[in-house]
Amino acid sequence: MDQLEEVFSVDEDVPRALSPEQEKQLWRKVDLRLMPILSFMYLLAFMDRGNIGTFSRNLTCLLHRRWTHINEGNAKLDGLMTQLHLNGDKYNIALTMFFISYCTFECPSNLVLKLLRPSRYLPAIMVLWGIVMTCMAFVKTYPQLVAVRFCLGFAEAGLFPGVVYYLTLWYPRHMLQYRVGLFFGAATLAGAFSGLLAFGLGYMGGIDHLEGWSWIFIIEGLITIVGGCFAFFVIVDFPSDATFLTDAEGAYLIWRKKYDSSTVGEEERFALRHIVAALTDWQLYLHILVYMSIVGPLYGITFFLPTIIKNFGYSTATSQLLTVPPYVVSSIVLVIVAHYSDKLKNRSILSSVPTFFCSSATLSIYRTPQMVSFPGVVAWLGNNLAGQYKRAVGLSMQIGIGNFSGAIAANIYLSRDSPRYILGHGLEIMFVGIGIITLPILVFLYKRINDQRDEDLRQRVERGEKLGLTVRELRDLGDRAPDFRYTL
Repeated sequence: MDQLEEVFSVDEDVPRALSPEQEKQLWRKVDLRLMPILSFMYLLAFMDRGNIGTFSRNLTCLLHRRWTHINEGNAKLDGLMTQLHLNGDKYNIALTMFFISYCTFECPSNLVLKLLRPSRYLPAIMVLWGIVMTCMAFVKTYPQLVAVRFCLGFAEAGLFPGVVYYLTLWYPRHMLQYRVGLFFGAATLAGAFSGLLAFGLGYMGGIDHLEGWSWIFIIEGLITIVGGCFAFFVIVDFPSDATFLTDAEGAYLIWRKKYDSSTVGEEERFALRHIVAALTDWQLYLHILVYMSIVGPLYGITFFLPTIIKNFGYSTATSQLLTVPPYVVSSIVLVIVAHYSDKLKNRSILSSVPTFFCSSATLSIYRTPQMVSFPGVVAWLGNNLAGQYKRAVGLSMQIGIGNFSGAIAANIYLSRDSPRYILGHGLEIMFVGIGIITLPILVFLYKRINDQRDEDLRQRVERGEKLGLTVRELRDLGDRAPDFRYTL
């Protein structure tokens, strides 16, 4: 830092420093205010989008006639199955329709969030997808199912990129992955909770002439609507609006975040050039490939793990319960890895190890490395994009384009490949291979740029030279500025 101050202009408007204990108390306050509601929102989102797996599980059982006892409720479901004509690859198409709208509307979502404020935008889309989820319980035809899945993707599109961007506005970059891990860990708990909930609500079949799968959609949809209404009163927009902090804590948080990655602060004003800078940044496209290498296998296992387990000969109830352990293990490991990634200030090592491990993992532990890697990949790009609007666009592009691998994953486990699913497993390994190749290239390029900037700084200090750029010019350069260092 001393060398940087010799070369670059540093803003002297520094608030009163906090003691280590006071700073811990500050971040504890922020965590307790933000993380519970954000995690709850994503838990419901991930559970709602994956519930069609439970629906498919029951339909698959009827299609293959593997139940030895078919009760009256299941016979009615058989009639619905005939009405929807969910044969062949139609289930896969229904999954794909979700991703088409989900990925398409993720890209502009962060700009809308910045315009409408997080405390209004995030709860509003939560209420919207809760309504759509409830409507899914009453579909009677296959086109209706496809249309509702498309609407669900549209409604949920803004949540994940919006929350990740929202967290970057509150936390310094080397405190980010742990918070993304807590937030995303809710998705792993959603998988465990969804399996247990499906097991319990399945016994509601026949009540008010509705099947068990309909009650799953209704109850979870209503919970989502209530949660969205509650979120209106809990979410705080920005650190400058944080009335739950003292004046000293608020001033310190704003200063700490503003000068987290630059000696001159971060650009906060909107300009079209920030969008252009994000779209022309080389690192974005390598991060998209790494993201796809994680998300493709993750979604593939999420949607089809119950069906794959059932093909080992387990009953429907048992296959639902056996989906729980992988989610629980993933939640624990994910938070531990995220904690040490922030502590070591390194994203690549603790993201790459699980990815390499995944290439040789068995089905029972296959999900864990993908879940563990996911928060690090998202936090990594967030760490290395400077400027609020450039980061907003870059993160939404990474998540939006990268999630198209989920659309691919929705079409690789086909019923005709049962029970071994060689094609599906092979393509999942292909995704992992993309990550194994791309991630080391990304690390190499980051390290080379950092070394070049360090060498240039050293030579300027030795010659006693100033940089010759104004504060405004340095802010406009963002992560391309000479004082910016990429997180490895």
